[in-house]
Amino acid sequence: MLRWFRAFLPKEERFFDLFARHAQTSVQCAKALQDMLRGGDETPVFCQRVNQFENDADSVTREVLTAVRRTFITPFDRGDIKNLITSMDDAVDQMQATAKAVMLFEVREFEPPMREMGGLIVECANLVGRALPLLQAIGQNVSMLTQITEELTKLEGRVDDLQDIGLKELFLKHRDANTMDFIVGAEIYDHLEKVADRFDDVANEINSIVIEQV
Repeated sequence: MLRWFRAFLPKEERFFDLFARHAQTSVQCAKALQDMLRGGDETPVFCQRVNQFENDADSVTREVLTAVRRTFITPFDRGDIKNLITSMDDAVDQMQATAKAVMLFEVREFEPPMREMGGLIVECANLVGRALPLLQAIGQNVSMLTQITEELTKLEGRVDDLQDIGLKELFLKHRDANTMDFIVGAEIYDHLEKVADRFDDVANEINSIVIEQV
């Protein structure tokens, strides 16, 4: 009965504008991360860009959480809105954590699997950006939303595989050399894998919303 009643009430739709802004920032952050993983002297520049985009994403997240408190009728459950924007922000936070590790250890060269993981992370961010507008008409877009979330999960699995491959290559490369180089490389791999994990969390939140609304 409550769901039926809510369906006829006017809703605050600016949440979708905020979701779109956050998603766009996430894509920009992912592309900066990808550029960072190319290595070279420009690495610190791209690390700084990641940090800036993370700050921008935080600002949007705060706007969403404030709007949740002040809005009478929301497009879907308040808890779902909070969980969705938090999971989206966690992905950007993890990108920043990766950039911070790169700066801390003064890394300027990255292994091929790391760069490939960076490309997959950009794909994840783009998929989230495609999914969010579809939430405005969930009933009409169930199939597409399901396809997108399934693809996000597949990408997360591919990132996991690349991490395994990369760690093995890293071990073989450094087992008779500098142990610290292996430790630093493993740390970067771990951060990149966690970024993909956070995007998979976003997929789970979208699935949860779809299940509740359909």
